[in-house]
Amino acid sequence: MWRRVRNLQPVTIAVVVFTRDLRVRDNPALAAGCLAQHTVPLFVVDDAVVDHTMSANRLGFLADALVDLDASLGRLGGALVMRRGRWVDEVIGVARECGADVVHLAADVSHYAQRRRMALSAVAQDRGIAVVTHPGITVVPPGALLTGSATPYQMFTPYYRRWQVAPWRDPVAIPNAVSLPRAVEPGTPSVVADVRRPGLSPDVVAGGESVGLGRLRAWASEDLERYEQMHDAVADDATSRMSPYLHMGCLSPLEVAIRLRDRPGGAPFVRQLCWRDFFHKLLASNPALSWTDMRRRGTPSGAADEAFEAWCAGRTGYPLVDAGMRQLQMEGFMHNRVRMVAASFLVKDLDVPWQFGARHFMSLLVDGDIANNQLNWQWVAGTGTDANPHRVFNPIRQSQRFDPDGAYIRRYVSELADVDTGQIHDPSDVERARCGYPPRLVDHASAIAAYRARLETG
Repeated sequence: MWRRVRNLQPVTIAVVVFTRDLRVRDNPALAAGCLAQHTVPLFVVDDAVVDHTMSANRLGFLADALVDLDASLGRLGGALVMRRGRWVDEVIGVARECGADVVHLAADVSHYAQRRRMALSAVAQDRGIAVVTHPGITVVPPGALLTGSATPYQMFTPYYRRWQVAPWRDPVAIPNAVSLPRAVEPGTPSVVADVRRPGLSPDVVAGGESVGLGRLRAWASEDLERYEQMHDAVADDATSRMSPYLHMGCLSPLEVAIRLRDRPGGAPFVRQLCWRDFFHKLLASNPALSWTDMRRRGTPSGAADEAFEAWCAGRTGYPLVDAGMRQLQMEGFMHNRVRMVAASFLVKDLDVPWQFGARHFMSLLVDGDIANNQLNWQWVAGTGTDANPHRVFNPIRQSQRFDPDGAYIRRYVSELADVDTGQIHDPSDVERARCGYPPRLVDHASAIAAYRARLETG
């Protein structure tokens, strides 16, 4: 299963720039960089990303992951070099400081990541430094699979069929050693401390490859076999919760897929990794999908008004929606089934553009991934791939089906903790007044009738 990367001639000094591959296991960029006589493992805290697009929860997770990565590199004889500032300038600065011949990094898919890499390549070329990109963010590289007419897949099901039979690369081994040039100053502790921000959710998970591997092993031994039957049972919390570790690259999606695909319960879980690949592929081929509809479905008239603020606060009057929104506030995470229900309610009941919801999710999610978050929002809104604008998630029926005893609702909506099961999914007006739970923002049936009327008129 394991192999070494030998497609590059060894050089004297290589810089390995970590981005969303914060691990030493199955890291092709790191493996290639360690073929050099000396290797500089580098992470740059990009001011443009940290100051404008990363939530406090993701920054805390990132800081944990960087500390863990530094420790892993230390066990190999090296250290993580950290800088902060303009990403291209800092990468080039470190490469020139140590006299590097080549810079290795993982290929990423967002518009910003692609522009950043192209800018780095242009500057590096002028200075005689090679820039080499590697796989590692997805199971199958985003551009590897095309239709019979050599165009990118636009629908998931045919992509999934092709993905299942496509050849996967072999995972690469952890390097035997990392030899850091003496002249390079790591600077890791001070930069890590500067990454953390106030506003962390109280129950957010810890980051890092070590934590992620431990969680994966525990979950796979206890819950993988029943994943297909239990992943929608919101109170049981039987999902893997691997999404933040995959987003930051603390775990290799390829290694996870290989490890689990042939185990009982593994196939439906690995199918979710294919969805992740599919969304990354879509974004790689059309970066504008981050904020632009793939398919137009009319223009919602709602905005960031009082109804939107009530949705953000978990005060819609629909218990399952509110439980999900409050879980998001507490943990920086929301169960995937509830994400779909909450998203559908915002877009279709409240008539608010999906971009408002996507932005709010990104402000709190630990696993806030542009490809997964935005394209899942488009899937729910009916503007994306496999689009069905008539798809609606009824928040009361979803609650009755996937939280029949109301345990999930009681866990996150404290006002409803002692409401009996007969009323937990849609309390009466009297019960709402008794426990201080808000009235419904809208009547679901009326709101959806109005939504469908808008579809008819375009």
